[in-house]
Amino acid sequence: MTGAPAPELPVRRAAVERAAVELAGTLALTVGVRGDRCIATSQYHQGALRILRPHYLDDTGQVCYVVVNPGGGYVGGDEYEINIAVETDARLLLTTQSATKVYRTPGTRAEQRTHIRLGPNASLESVPDPLIAYRGATYRQATVVEMHGSASLVMAEIVTPGWSPDGALFGYDEIRLRNEISVDGRLAVLDNLLIRPLTGAAPIDGMAFLEDYTHVGSLLVMDARVDAALLNELHEELLPLAGACNLGLSLLDGGLAVRALSHATEPLDAVIRAGIDFLRFRWHGQPRLNLRKY
Repeated sequence: MTGAPAPELPVRRAAVERAAVELAGTLALTVGVRGDRCIATSQYHQGALRILRPHYLDDTGQVCYVVVNPGGGYVGGDEYEINIAVETDARLLLTTQSATKVYRTPGTRAEQRTHIRLGPNASLESVPDPLIAYRGATYRQATVVEMHGSASLVMAEIVTPGWSPDGALFGYDEIRLRNEISVDGRLAVLDNLLIRPLTGAAPIDGMAFLEDYTHVGSLLVMDARVDAALLNELHEELLPLAGACNLGLSLLDGGLAVRALSHATEPLDAVIRAGIDFLRFRWHGQPRLNLRKY
């Protein structure tokens, strides 16, 4: 652990260390402002989670951190916990070094829990590589965000089926992604995506579900600057990329949601990156996102 926990949004090291005894991996990071740059004021990791040294993609002072899982993937019984705090006026871009791979989970699922706290005028862009679920995988991901009304959150996710020996795309058992976002202590968004391909109760090729699509992408944005006019502009920006996917945009209470379906990862990545680039330039004058992972 480096530095001292910030008094405003501290990472509770003692609690993290106690929890780490039973976790496959845990990570805690607090980001604040020092001078003209954002830096980690506190960080801690244990087990199969690491974070690479910070780097800066442009001259705005926004810091970029890359999360790494040296173990190569999640298996049955693995539990991971991530705690992120972004202090007043700080800006964090969080990504992963590679795709999150979930392998067979016989007997019990793999799970990741993430808790995010955003202070006044804080900003977090979460842009991980895709989640890949392989044959026989059951995975649950729960993200809880507590943010100040002046904070900004941009959170992306792509789910793709992994390779299966019999060639079946949907070889995994279950994927559940739950996002719970509170603004100034009030629940603003509860987004729950559940895919169970093999139950037969809700076939993934059925009408009003995934139909014949195999990949799912989403972008959740919570920011007081979002309104109907911005949503319409974003729709016009993304429309030229919608040929290879089924695209939908929705206005939320204090934010917006983009969800897209496709037969491959690349069209979804193009749509999500275009949406992020649009917002980064509009709000911060930043160039297109170019993640250098090393």
